[in-house]
Amino acid sequence: MSGVALAAVVALWLWSRVSFRRGSRVRATSLASFVFLITEALLGAGLVLFNYVDKDQSAGRASYLSLHLVNTLLLLGALALTAWFSRETHRWGRRSPLVIAALPIAMLVTVTGAIAALGDTLFPATSLAQGLRQDLSGGASLLLRLRVLHPVFAIAGALYFAAASIVVLRTRPSKLAIYVLILALAQLAAGAINVILLAPVWMQITHLLLADSLWIGLVLLAVEF
Repeated sequence: MSGVALAAVVALWLWSRVSFRRGSRVRATSLASFVFLITEALLGAGLVLFNYVDKDQSAGRASYLSLHLVNTLLLLGALALTAWFSRETHRWGRRSPLVIAALPIAMLVTVTGAIAALGDTLFPATSLAQGLRQDLSGGASLLLRLRVLHPVFAIAGALYFAAASIVVLRTRPSKLAIYVLILALAQLAAGAINVILLAPVWMQITHLLLADSLWIGLVLLAVEF
């Protein structure tokens, strides 16, 4: 899959050089996509090289995994902007600070989600009550202590994204703002379901897919509004 992605991104970069003039934003974002994909591959290899796999519970693994996920978000953002800027009708928006601020907030929420998912994988619980006991235990692993941060950050982040979308919609019609609003609420619901079901793999993947989709929506809203 990584090989296919690399070939596709290289083709995207070459297409941008043929189809757009020097200095074009499309050229810049397609090149950024290529750079972030290479970084993504190197970070993925580093997980294995530093043995941050299997049952490793170190803080280094959590930090490295967070860095890996931030790079993934930057890669997705660059790819989305390449497509967005390639439209002939695109115009820069006013770049509202309210919407721009949603991007680092989304990164923070996603990173805490990755740490929580790692904790769920390494310390599976057979019931919600057992999971709570794990989190509150005095001898709990660092990953379990950090896991409790994600629901708090996720709820606060979703409320902020929803509020930012509503502010945009009160200013002018925006399909992107509606998209972000719906996804923010859907992500909250998915997170609650994930907790109730004790984080099965298929639900974690669905949760991550929604998070990536919401991130793309926020990136595009940030440059459009």
